[in-house]
Amino acid sequence: MLDVRRLRLLRELALRGTIAAVADALSFTPSAVSQQLSTLEREAGVPLLERTGRRVRLTPAGERLAGHAEAVLDRLEQARAELAGARHGPAGPLRIGTFPTATRAFVPAALRLLAQRHPELEPMVSEIDPAGVAHALRAGELDLALVHDYDFVPAPEEPGLGSEPLCTEWMYLASCGPAPEPERRSAPGSGDRPGPDPLGRWRTAPWITATPGTLCEAMTVRACQAAGFGPRVRHRVDDFATVLALVAAGQGVAMVPQLGIADPPPGVALARLPLRRRTRIAYRSGAGAHPAVAAVTTALREAVPPALTH
Repeated sequence: MLDVRRLRLLRELALRGTIAAVADALSFTPSAVSQQLSTLEREAGVPLLERTGRRVRLTPAGERLAGHAEAVLDRLEQARAELAGARHGPAGPLRIGTFPTATRAFVPAALRLLAQRHPELEPMVSEIDPAGVAHALRAGELDLALVHDYDFVPAPEEPGLGSEPLCTEWMYLASCGPAPEPERRSAPGSGDRPGPDPLGRWRTAPWITATPGTLCEAMTVRACQAAGFGPRVRHRVDDFATVLALVAAGQGVAMVPQLGIADPPPGVALARLPLRRRTRIAYRSGAGAHPAVAAVTTALREAVPPALTH
């Protein structure tokens, strides 16, 4: 009989690549992970891992079993959802991951709705960078999370997760002081007719971006590269209110999403760009029908500001 907990470890090894990464994500020691995987090999009756020095990789049989593990874990989530549906309403703790602008803009309103409708449900909110959400959901550290992606930075396909769209917002160029004369470039399909370049005019300006490794930073860099230049980054800041304060102080220009431009400081000019950020609700595959997940999803949809597109 194959143990589901060991199958989960094998699935995580297939996704993360190293035993150390699996151990770190699931709060085990590397030796404990190795022992559990060795036991799984004995249960399976065939080699699942190839060991070369300190490195391991899945054998063809291991890869096939990891695929079956994904399906097994999906069905278990469906079973949990059905069992929860047989109880009287959503109840108990539900761990929700979110990002700062959503936390400020509409998560509190969603929590108020949940308190009114499902008083026995205990939503627990934690802020997390969307880049870390997939691992947190698969590891069971979160039950539901808000994730986003940008034009130029599409969301990757994440095994073991399901998601559904929540809202879309525009990106804005925040600047202070007179804008440079706009550059002109040919618009697609316009022949020789030039079109305005909303980013190219800022090619010589200092830029304020998010910290390296974040989706927002990657979006800014790639959007500037698509406009024909690399941004000259002066400051790296993740909090959009602080970014706008730096813009107001004449420290550079920045791209800020619609949810991040509330109450801009005096002197900050905001120009809407033809770029968007999309927010989705993510959860483990098979968990979308869980009553608690469905209740939070409904509340989030109702709490999203009408100004955002759906």
